[in-house]
Amino acid sequence: MQSMALFLPRPSLDALIQALRACGYERVLGAVARDGAITLQALGSASDLPVGVRDRQEPGHYRLERGEGERCFAWANGPQALKPLTFAPRETLWRCERDAEGRLVFQDAGERSVPTAVIGVRACDLAALKIQERHFLKAPYPDPRYADRRESLFLVAVHCSHPASTCFCASTGDGPRAESGFDLALSELDDGFVVTAGTERGAAVVERLELDRASPEQKAEADAEIDAAAQRQVRALPSRNLREGLYARLEHPHWDQVGRRCLSCGNCTAVCPTCFCHAEQDEPVLDGSHTDHLRQWDSCFTAVHSYMGHFLVREETRLRYRQWLTHKLASWHDQYGRSGCVGCGRCIAWCPVGIDITAEVAALLEPADA
Repeated sequence: MQSMALFLPRPSLDALIQALRACGYERVLGAVARDGAITLQALGSASDLPVGVRDRQEPGHYRLERGEGERCFAWANGPQALKPLTFAPRETLWRCERDAEGRLVFQDAGERSVPTAVIGVRACDLAALKIQERHFLKAPYPDPRYADRRESLFLVAVHCSHPASTCFCASTGDGPRAESGFDLALSELDDGFVVTAGTERGAAVVERLELDRASPEQKAEADAEIDAAAQRQVRALPSRNLREGLYARLEHPHWDQVGRRCLSCGNCTAVCPTCFCHAEQDEPVLDGSHTDHLRQWDSCFTAVHSYMGHFLVREETRLRYRQWLTHKLASWHDQYGRSGCVGCGRCIAWCPVGIDITAEVAALLEPADA
């Protein structure tokens, strides 16, 4: 559903937070400038949001800067968004104990999620969430932990109006406008927000605010800022389906060049909102009373990730980078019907050596006689 556009004056932003709590969302998370980055933290009030903050992102570079004005969302993104809220970085899947007769007993050791509202979700992260749902919620064996956490989330999207130089969501079709997947969507203007509800839950929150309709001028200004954000993006992928082109270049010499620069640190996979590689392990306690079976984030850039049959399938960094790029941009089309990249640009900014996925793809696909 898409409701009529309403207008939330800037001084009423606290009323939105209060309405979310009144609707049963025990935690309200929002964008907060902390430790030099935009991160999702618990909000006490709207004053916790990054008022007047801008971000400057380049390959291997991320900085927050003080700007002018009262806008709270005049930045592109931070290192993490929704992924840690649905696909937990580390969690216990089950616990194994012995009963009084010495038999093994398996117990669900997971904690149930609390209703949580998130303010400041970007279009690219909603697109990434939809991709992860195809993986974790796929029938016939949906992941119950993921499903519980996803159901607990109320998402307040904010259409992007200030893209970073690393953003390229327009070329992947995933932004800067949030098209779906949100409960509420906001367009930030200088004096307030144009608000639309995307679900019945969102409409229930809006009803508590008693807002006036947005004027035609306010809606036009909001649309113009979103369109301008798309036009300002300077990076792009050449196509939304690179499957055939990349598969035809698996032995391209450029893999060696990028392999020499890559540190195999895994930063790109940690900040990527769609990566879901993980490892599982058993962790016994010292007194032998029980053992926890854990799942935690992993990366295809670690050596052990490709360990199989007493040897490493991908021993060299160039092979790990090739696996990551071709899986993300090629084989995901076979698995999920689209690329695994949503154009957020995080892998570019948070790579210590500034490897740029759009530049690497361009180099790989360059005609041989160019």
